[in-house]
Amino acid sequence: MTWVLLVLAYGLIKGMREVLKKKALEKNTTLEVLFLYTFLSFIFVLPEAVGAFHEDFSTLIVVAFKSLAIFLAWIFSFNSIRFIPISLYGILDLSRVLFATLFGVLVMKETLGTGQLLGLFLVALGLLLLKADPHKKIEKKDDKNIPAIHVFLLFLSCMLNSVSGILDKVLMTYTPISDGHLQFWYMLFLVIYYSLYVVFTLVISKHRARPRKTSSTEATAEKATVFHLKSALKNYWIWLLAILFVIADRCLFIANADPDSKVTVMTLIKQSCCFITILAGKFIFHEKKILHKLICACVIVAGIVVSVLFR
Repeated sequence: MTWVLLVLAYGLIKGMREVLKKKALEKNTTLEVLFLYTFLSFIFVLPEAVGAFHEDFSTLIVVAFKSLAIFLAWIFSFNSIRFIPISLYGILDLSRVLFATLFGVLVMKETLGTGQLLGLFLVALGLLLLKADPHKKIEKKDDKNIPAIHVFLLFLSCMLNSVSGILDKVLMTYTPISDGHLQFWYMLFLVIYYSLYVVFTLVISKHRARPRKTSSTEATAEKATVFHLKSALKNYWIWLLAILFVIADRCLFIANADPDSKVTVMTLIKQSCCFITILAGKFIFHEKKILHKLICACVIVAGIVVSVLFR
């Protein structure tokens, strides 16, 4: 049962991270937050570098691919969510559970018993109800106004998150890498990817900001992207985000190393994060209609309990 508690801790911390992410983005841009909290997380796991360079090259290739999946997933989701209605986002976000379950069955050869099937149904039902607003009138919208590319990218983000999850289990089950070394290499690759992304973004932005002559001979230019590192370093929400990120991932890696842990069950337990975000919405962001969300959360938790007790 230790792995169950570790995954539960991961889910609850994940909910806290969503709150901290929202607070951090109030002071800094997405680019600044993503890079800095990834870099700080890497600094925190530097002690794990001892002996990490003796890992097998083929193992590191898999870790690099896992990091690439998360790197792309975060960029896709951040750049797509503002273009997509929340109702559609809810359905796409639900695909994370479905993708992870599918990968667990196909890749890890896990079987879904009656408890897991019922738990999956309850979690899916709770998530769908959570995105539905019974007090809001249904408004017809022209789907043609939704950029298809952003729908695709968000859907791809959900799939990439699930790919990363299944690779955690593969690495901790079939390779000799330790949870500490996995966290070190995972963060190192993420820092490399985000460093390249920041440089690429700033270079392209600077190029686009150069004045150009229009047909009317007037000089025009786009506003260049600015990376405020000093401001980001003073954003204590980013520091807290990095600390929780390291703790949560360590819990997940240790849980994946347990031979009794199952991807399909862990996927459902991770949805416990909804309780934290709902309570934060009530007491921190002063959101309304909390009762409806709590009822949905209870349905989700019921699904988690059923899947754990009858796994």
